[in-house]
Amino acid sequence: MKLLRHPPVLPPDFAGCVATIGNFDGVHVAHQQIITRVRRLAAEQGLVSAVISFEPLPGEYFQVPLTRIQPLRDKVQALQGLAPDWFVCLPFRQLLAEMVAEDFVHAILLQGLRVRRLVVGDDFRFGCRRRGDLALLRTMGAQHGMQVMDTPTLLQDQERISSTRLREYLGAGQLAAARELLGRPYRLCGRVRHGDRRGRTIGFPTLNLVMPDNLALAHGVYVLQVHGLGDRVYGGVGNLGLRPTVNGMGNRLEVHVFDFSAQVYGQHVSIEPLAFLRPEHRFPSFEALRQQIAQDAAQARSLLGM
Repeated sequence: MKLLRHPPVLPPDFAGCVATIGNFDGVHVAHQQIITRVRRLAAEQGLVSAVISFEPLPGEYFQVPLTRIQPLRDKVQALQGLAPDWFVCLPFRQLLAEMVAEDFVHAILLQGLRVRRLVVGDDFRFGCRRRGDLALLRTMGAQHGMQVMDTPTLLQDQERISSTRLREYLGAGQLAAARELLGRPYRLCGRVRHGDRRGRTIGFPTLNLVMPDNLALAHGVYVLQVHGLGDRVYGGVGNLGLRPTVNGMGNRLEVHVFDFSAQVYGQHVSIEPLAFLRPEHRFPSFEALRQQIAQDAAQARSLLGM
């Protein structure tokens, strides 16, 4: 999969692509169904397949209260597993925010990417003030040789599978339900950063990962597994949040890895929360926090069968 941050400069003999467009936050099973269809159509037509999205998400640009299921790096990993030929990640800035729907179709889809077939959801909206819709796409597509197809709603337990529903599960710490919508475990990836090293002074050293402030996953303490520290998968316990007891700044995932002591600063790891233990809250003292961490670690070990 090629990652493209802007519409590419295409060779004159480029035949075009089959594409889908949207936020794809979470890359859940409904998204996966669409991307699989795009790949199949592209193979049938001898074209390349493309997933088109935005960074930041349009809602983030307009400062709409919005939680995010996954950072961009995790979205890229999820898409790589589905193997489209391209992931076109358009920078959502003033130019796109103010672009009317008709200009977006002409400049980005038709001229920039030479989309020959476009697969979208029936509720897809785009362009300045969200005035573009499926009807406009079909009208313009018919005029310029771009076939537009919508996708049926995918249901689970008689409810629509959506990023909104997935955010609700994550915000409630319902990881098993979230996994059903994702079709895979929910994971957060990142580079291990230097922290304030308070944890090691009380016997609980942590791996520290910076997370988006608007991450959908509820703040609190989790039983988890850690991938990326060699061939072994490690168990652990971790806190996602602002660390109010120590006046922390910014959203951080702090992970105490059981039976592991190596220094791995700068290394990329993948954290898989398995169960929500308790919400994050401020403790009256650092000693009270230490005692609670010990209880959390013991409970996590028990749930992991360690």
